[in-house]
Amino acid sequence: MIATKSTHEEVWDNCLQIIQDNISGHSFKTWFAPIKPLKLAGNVLTIQVPSNFFYEWLEEHYIDLIKKVIKKELGKDGRLEYSIIMDKNSEDKPYTVNIPTNNQKAVKNPDMSMPVDMGSATIKNPFVIPGLRKINVESNLNPNYSFDSFVEGDCNRLARSAGFAVANKPGGTAFNPLLVYGGSGLGKTHLVNAIGLEIKNQNPELTVLYVTSDRFASQFVDAVKSNTINDFSHFYQMIDVLIMDDVQFFAGKEKTQDVFFHIFNHLHQTGKQVIMTSDKPPVEMQGMEQRLLSRFKWGLSADLQAPGLDTRISILKKKMYADGIELPSEVVEYLAYSITTNVRELEGALISLIAQSSLNKKAITLDLAKQMIDKFVKNTAREVSIDYIQKVVCDYFDMPIELLKSKTRKREVVQARQIAMFFSKKMTKSSLATIGMHCGGKDHATVLHACRTVNNLSETDKQFRKYLEDLDKKLTLA
Repeated sequence: MIATKSTHEEVWDNCLQIIQDNISGHSFKTWFAPIKPLKLAGNVLTIQVPSNFFYEWLEEHYIDLIKKVIKKELGKDGRLEYSIIMDKNSEDKPYTVNIPTNNQKAVKNPDMSMPVDMGSATIKNPFVIPGLRKINVESNLNPNYSFDSFVEGDCNRLARSAGFAVANKPGGTAFNPLLVYGGSGLGKTHLVNAIGLEIKNQNPELTVLYVTSDRFASQFVDAVKSNTINDFSHFYQMIDVLIMDDVQFFAGKEKTQDVFFHIFNHLHQTGKQVIMTSDKPPVEMQGMEQRLLSRFKWGLSADLQAPGLDTRISILKKKMYADGIELPSEVVEYLAYSITTNVRELEGALISLIAQSSLNKKAITLDLAKQMIDKFVKNTAREVSIDYIQKVVCDYFDMPIELLKSKTRKREVVQARQIAMFFSKKMTKSSLATIGMHCGGKDHATVLHACRTVNNLSETDKQFRKYLEDLDKKLTLA
C-alpha cells in the first residue's frame, strides 16, 4: 500500500489538507492545529490530542470527516487511534483508544432504480455504477441538526411551525415549496435538515436529498461536459423531498436556473416536496428568472430573524446540555449579551471558550470569558447591543434590569434609564423609537430628552460625570 511508505507526519498532513477545505478556519485552528501525529503502524495512524474532552469533541462533531480522510489516505481498512494525555497526572503515559464504530450515521435512503442502457459500451450516467440498475443516494442530512436541537423563539416560530407541518405531511400541505430565508448564521440550514430528518423518521421509504446550490450547479456543469443532462434531470426528478440550500447563488446562471425550473415543475406536479433556503425573500432576489421566482412564491416564504436575548440564552443552554457542559450563569449571560445577531458566532464563541479552558486547564470564569470572548467578538466586528448596555448600566448601579424597564419615577431609576438611553444612542445604530421600546416602551421624544439631560448633567455634576466615564470604559472594552 502506498500510504505505508509515507511517514506519519506526511499522512496526517495530507489528511489536514482535506479537513481544512471542509471546515471553517476558526474550527480548524481550534480543533486540529493542536493535534500531533505519533506513529503509523500498517494501516493504523496514531495521533495525540491534548485532553479527553478534545477526543470526545472530535468524535462527536468530526468523526465522519476524519474517517473519510483516513480511509482516503490509508485505504478502506485504514483506522485512527488517539493517544490522550490524562489531565490527572501529566507524568502518566498516555493511553490509546480506538474510534468507536457506533457513531450516528447520515440517514440512509432506499435504493433507487435508474434506467440504464446495458447495451451501450460506456455508461455515462454519473449517478450509476456500471452494471447495476439500483443506486443508493446519500441523503446528505446532518443528524445533529434535528428539531430537538433547534431552539424555538419569536424569531423563528413561523418557519419552525411550517417546517414541522411539512415534515408530518411532505408534499401534502400548502407549504410547497417551503422557502426559509434570513441572514447568515440564523439557523436556515439547521431547520431544513431537521425537516428532512423528521420526514425520514416518519417515512423511511421516501428518498430525501439535501444539496447546496453550488453543488447542484457543479453537477450540472459536469453533466453538460459529459453529455448526460438527461440523466442529471432524471435523477433529480426521482427525488421525493428535495432540499436546496442557498438558492440565491443561482443568480446569473441562466442554464442552471432553466434545468432547476424543469426539475422543480416536475417535482411539484407529481406531489413531491421542495424545500429551499435563501438569504432574502423572492421579491428581493436579483438575477433570477421571473418564472422561477413566481414558483418560489407558490408556497410559503418564512423568515428567520435575529434571536432575542431569551432565545440566545436558551440556545447556549441547550448546546451546553447536549455537550454535557456546565458554565456559570454569568458567563452564559455575558455571551448572550455580547453576540446578538448570529447564532453560529454565538456557538463559535462558546466552543472557543471551552477549548481554551481545556487546553490551558483553567476554570471558566467571567474574567476568562471576557478575555477570550472579547477577542472573538471583536474579530467579528460586533456592535454593542441595547440589551448589553442596559445590563452594564444596571450592574454598575446594582439595579435589577426589570426595574430599569419599569414605569417607576424614582430618581435613581430614572437617572440609570436616561444613561442607558444616552449610551444606546451613542453606541448603536438603533433608532430613537427602538431605544425607547427597549427602555420600558418610551417614545422617541423621551429618548431625546434623556440624552439632553445626560449631556447637561455631565457638564455640571462631577459625580455624574464620573458615572459616565466609568460606564464608557466598561462599554468600550466590551
